[in-house]
Amino acid sequence: MEIIDLLTPESVVPAMKATCKKQALQELSRRGARATGLDDRRIFDVLLERERLGTTGVGSGIAIPHGKLGELDKVRGVFARLDEPIDFDAVDEQPVDLLFLLLAPEDAGADHLKALARVSRLLRDPAMCEKLRGSPSKDALYALLTDSLPSKAA
Repeated sequence: MEIIDLLTPESVVPAMKATCKKQALQELSRRGARATGLDDRRIFDVLLERERLGTTGVGSGIAIPHGKLGELDKVRGVFARLDEPIDFDAVDEQPVDLLFLLLAPEDAGADHLKALARVSRLLRDPAMCEKLRGSPSKDALYALLTDSLPSKAA
């Protein structure tokens, strides 16, 4: 599973505005709805339910909110860079500015895990995150995210 399988150029948001975690999840839900054709409220509810289990703020300014929806046909993603970092209840208690939303079909067990692993590996690279934070445009972000070297494990 590669990032290019998850994102389209339209699902990259270079300057998303949000002042809190809830607002960020609402905006990601709207973007996810555009990418999938699903109802944004349904996506938001799934994301909120997942956040109740534990934060998806993984540290180093990164969050990977995710959820499963039966109506989806494949794993989809939305990448967003926030205008200003926000509190996301991250495990390292640091504010978050890079968000990668993953939405998967209910029955996408292995594919969902592969996508999570792939996104996590990509965003664990400090040099990649620095480039993502400094990229000037949606096109540059999309190119960075999708031109990464193919993974071996996922």
